[in-house]
Amino acid sequence: MLTPRHLMRAKRWVQNPPSARRVKFVFGAVALALLVVGLEHFGFWPEWAKAERIKRPL
Repeated sequence: MLTPRHLMRAKRWVQNPPSARRVKFVFGAVALALLVVGLEHFGFWPEWAKAERIKRPL
């Protein structure tokens, strides 16, 4: 649901759009994250780089 705050931010973003460099940076970060998720999903991520769950003390 769009609140007035969201609409004001969208208005400011339209008036002052991000630079091409920032857009490339954000798309690059998203692509890197998707690459890591894909590697882990298909089993190509190394075992030493996986996080282990830590049990909470009772």
